[in-house]
Amino acid sequence: MSDSDSSSAPLVDVVKLAASLQRFADDRDWQQFHSPKNLILALTGEVGELCEIFQWLSDADSLSAAKNPEMGQAVEDELADVLMYLVRLSSVLGIDLNEAVTRKLASNGQKYPVDKARSNSKKYDRL
Repeated sequence: MSDSDSSSAPLVDVVKLAASLQRFADDRDWQQFHSPKNLILALTGEVGELCEIFQWLSDADSLSAAKNPEMGQAVEDELADVLMYLVRLSSVLGIDLNEAVTRKLASNGQKYPVDKARSNSKKYDRL
């Protein structure tokens, strides 16, 4: 990530989504159920449902899964569920996802320098 990237628009802007999810929970009196533990378990369940869609697909078929009329809507729905639980969890924990992503992307850039990581799937400590 270059210096010019850090001064531009946020990489992740979920303020409106977080507010919508807060209203959704408040309207249903669900705040009482939205502990970090419960949200992480729900998030894990949704990731599992997304995994189930891709479980037995070939690599080639997985690349076009979202365009497949039979499974495209299911992929969209599960991705939306994963995002919503992730945003809700970050909101409940008071974590700014833009700051977290910006910092983590910079850290990953240092761990995986282009000259060592290009076309290489090894973990950073094995480059």
